[in-house]
Amino acid sequence: MTERKALEGAADGAGTAQAGPAAGRHGAARLRHAPLIARLRHILLFAALGAVGTLAQYTVLVALVRGAGLGPVLASTAGFLVGGLVNYQLNRRIAFRSSKSHAEAAGKFFTVAGIGLGLNALLMTLFTRVLGLPYLPAQLLCTGLLVLWHYAGNALWTFRESRPVTPAPAPAADAGSA
Repeated sequence: MTERKALEGAADGAGTAQAGPAAGRHGAARLRHAPLIARLRHILLFAALGAVGTLAQYTVLVALVRGAGLGPVLASTAGFLVGGLVNYQLNRRIAFRSSKSHAEAAGKFFTVAGIGLGLNALLMTLFTRVLGLPYLPAQLLCTGLLVLWHYAGNALWTFRESRPVTPAPAPAADAGSA
């Protein structure tokens, strides 16, 4: 199921609870807000699945800082890459249920992730070196800020299913002009 179908399904479900005149203003308001509610549910699913990738990222981050003695920016970058691989699989299969080939989707996903990686490194540098925050709270801030970037990039570009273009009907031929 594509993101669009999931959103439409949620919108349909929200509108079927009360139908007809008995629904009143509340039913109309529910129908009007259904796409927003569906989008919020989808973002929550994306974030929940992202938590699994984030767990992988933080595991690598802490292991490299505490176990291998790497600096937090380099360790965060390595963790980000591992988390990205986990997130690609979860988002493609579950959040967006994409039918796009890996050749198309993976390139776009890792482009979005690469930009996110650059933003993550910049933010970690700002938070740990400039502002002097400990690396874990700094990474929490980075993660929170970057969720919105990743959702937008993947929903609007990576996994967006193209809609078929329906051609306009041909004008009816005038029977008397031939």
